[in-house]
Amino acid sequence: MQSSTEEDYLKAIYKLNVVDDAASTNSIAKVLDTKASSVSDMIKKLSEKKLVNYVKYKGVSLSTTGERIALMVIRKHRLWESFLVDKLNFKWDEIHEIAEQLEHIDSPELVDKLDEHLGFPSHDPHGDPIPNKNGEFSQNNHIILSEVKTGETATIKGVLEHSSEFLQYLESIPLLIGSSVKIIESYTFDSSLKIEIDGQRELMISNAVANNLNASLTKT
Repeated sequence: MQSSTEEDYLKAIYKLNVVDDAASTNSIAKVLDTKASSVSDMIKKLSEKKLVNYVKYKGVSLSTTGERIALMVIRKHRLWESFLVDKLNFKWDEIHEIAEQLEHIDSPELVDKLDEHLGFPSHDPHGDPIPNKNGEFSQNNHIILSEVKTGETATIKGVLEHSSEFLQYLESIPLLIGSSVKIIESYTFDSSLKIEIDGQRELMISNAVANNLNASLTKT
């Protein structure tokens, strides 16, 4: 059985491995807001447990067992987020820290019952896919909103940035999952966008905002 800290490391490495086959010590330290020396100590421990593979000067990747554990932690986190929003009426900017605690509950039966109670959701409130009990999940074929061309329309499918500040900003606009967005104009100077939301109102958003929104092009 893994400690909650070990699970946090495995989850962080998994997410980094999605972008890069091997995660560096510094990148892991940045994600977990800890010292590189602490990461090195934990990687050694996880390696001894055969949960990660470490290659000097290249980085860290998960073993098959390590990946399975990471996916189960992610599954629990996203199911709990769904429960908090759908059943307890939390807002999507209030749930991350709570789910961070709940994800370490070690009860597969509870998690499977939670999944069933929620109706086996495929995505959490932030638009992230939820792995099933076998660690399988649907792959999103989404693009970043900043990649949508002028004149094209897309539907917002998820957020890449989960900070409360960003989610609260989206709520205030509002620009939410499910919103239809048409790119009216893209400005070369700072890559900001003028968009039309749900065919009703126009708004300027920064490149930073557009880079943190997943979207799917609307078929015409």
